Parts: sequence; structure tokens; C-alpha cells
Amino acid sequence: MAGLSSNWKKLQAKLKAESESKPSAKRKADDDSSSTGPAKAKKIKSASASSNRSSVPAKKISRDSLPQKSNSSRMGAAQSTLAKGEQKHGVRPSAALWGAADGISPEALAEAYQLGSRDSSMVLSTQNDKVNQGLAPGVEVGKYIAIDCEMVGVGPGGHESALARVSMVDFHGRQVYDSYVRPQERVTDWRTPVSGVSPREMRFARDFAEVQRDVADLLDGRILIGHDVRHDLEALKLSHPPRDIRDTSKHGSFKRHANGRKPALRILAQTLLNVDIQGGAHSSLEDARVTMLLFRKNKAEFDVDHANRYTPKPAGAVSGGSHTKKAKKKKR
Repeated sequence: MAGLSSNWKKLQAKLKAESESKPSAKRKADDDSSSTGPAKAKKIKSASASSNRSSVPAKKISRDSLPQKSNSSRMGAAQSTLAKGEQKHGVRPSAALWGAADGISPEALAEAYQLGSRDSSMVLSTQNDKVNQGLAPGVEVGKYIAIDCEMVGVGPGGHESALARVSMVDFHGRQVYDSYVRPQERVTDWRTPVSGVSPREMRFARDFAEVQRDVADLLDGRILIGHDVRHDLEALKLSHPPRDIRDTSKHGSFKRHANGRKPALRILAQTLLNVDIQGGAHSSLEDARVTMLLFRKNKAEFDVDHANRYTPKPAGAVSGGSHTKKAKKKKR
């Protein structure tokens, strides 16, 4: 029992010595609070300062006084500028360069990648038209070209037609050629309400031979798009290979809009393009654009029709057919 009490005394002495050597948790907590005191004071001071600032009314700053960012720094700035600006028709320069390197026409690129305008904006983009300009400078004409002509009356009663104006546009509706033409015969009916041509325009008209030569050069080696184009070629006294003509007045699917007959260009524009044309005097540039747009929107059908009409049949199929006919004749 005496040994137990002596051990207890030793343990108490040891615990007392350890407590004296280590500061108490309470003292440590007090030291921490005293060290964080200045920080808390700073926080309180900053909070009061901010509250004082909020109580002062803020000075208004106009948007004009702020520095404006340039449009080029915003993502999509180029696309937005193009969308707001003038409508651009044609193939992008990068695509055109790539196509030229591989021998691909700009028209094929436009069709493959849905480039350029395929809606009525092509028809309505007349702000850059230059009447009676002649051959438009800087326009590289591709494979397809559309034409439309305006006529005046000659001969007794003005029942015969003579050329008075020629307009041509390219695959994208851009003006390629436009000129008034001085008729070779005396005009007996100007047909101004329809043709839009009067003696005043003839003061600046070109000679028939000059216009004929210009148009022939533009048609050479190209596919001609027109509406009842036979009359235009007759007025120009020119011919063109039938396999290189696409006539919108003869297209099969268009005839249903005229009960199987030749449809008027005005009807096709209103029905298929939702565009009203020829409300007054005709514009040959506008009519040429409408014709080209009708062709572009239905180009696949035109291509199939052309292939069925002009693609040569294999020799075996032709010879086999003749043998069959001979065999039938022998049986008789």
C-alpha cells in the first residue's frame, strides 16, 4: 500500500512538470485572438469605408466616353460585316483558286458547295446595273451565260420585230453585257410600254454589226440560257449549237404552269421564284437574271434532260436492237 502511494506521488509530480513546460490551450487561444485583432480591425475599417462610398451617389459615365473596341477584335466580325453589307454573288476567292488549280469551273464549285445566291436576291440586286455599258470590265465569264433581248416593230404596222437592246448575265447574275442596238430598218412601232425603248435611247445605241460581233464572242464555247431563246438568236442573226442551249420555255416541268403550253417568263417568276417582273416596261437585264435563276434552281433536272437527249447510246445497244428487228421480220 505504501508502494502504491509513492508511485502516485511520482505520477502527480511528472504531470505537474509537463503542465509547467507547455502553455495551456486557453493561453494559446488568447494569443491567437490577440494576433488576429489588427486584421479584424482592418476588415471592419474597409467595410465601413465601402459603406461610406456606397452612400455617395455614383457619377454616370456615358457610353461615348468609354473606349470602343474595334469590330475586328470580336469573334465573327467579318461574317457580321458581310451579312450587313452588300449581297455578294459568286465563288469565294479561296475556293476559286483551289478549283482553278484542279481544273474545276467556278460554276461547278458554286453548285457543289451551295455558294452564291440561289434565291430572289439575285434578281433584286440591280443597284450596280449600268445600262448601255457594253461589255462589263473585270467580269470573268464562266461556262454559262444568259441572254434576253428587247424588240421594236418594223415594217408595215410594226408587226415584224427588230433588235433594240441586248442584255447578258453570268451564272451568278452579274451583268456581262448590255447595249442598245440601232435597228437596221426604219422603226414603225417602238413598243415603248413593253420594250422600254424610245428614240431617245437610240442616240447612244451601238451599230448592229458591233453588237452582233460582241455577242457572238461571248457565246463562243459557252452554254446559253434563255427563255424562248430562238427569237433572240433570230433577232441577232446568230446560231448556236442546240446541245449548248438550255431553254426555260421548253423545260418539261415548267409547262405544267401553262397547261402544257410554253409558260410566260412572268408566270414562272411569280410561281417559282415569288418575284413580280414585267409590271411595266420590260428590263432585259432583269429578265436575263430571272432566266438564269430558274435554270440554277432546277439545274439537276436540266442536266438529266440534256443527258437523255444528247448522250450517245452504246454501239452494242443499237446493233442489238437492229438484230432484234431483223429477227422479227424473218419470222413474218
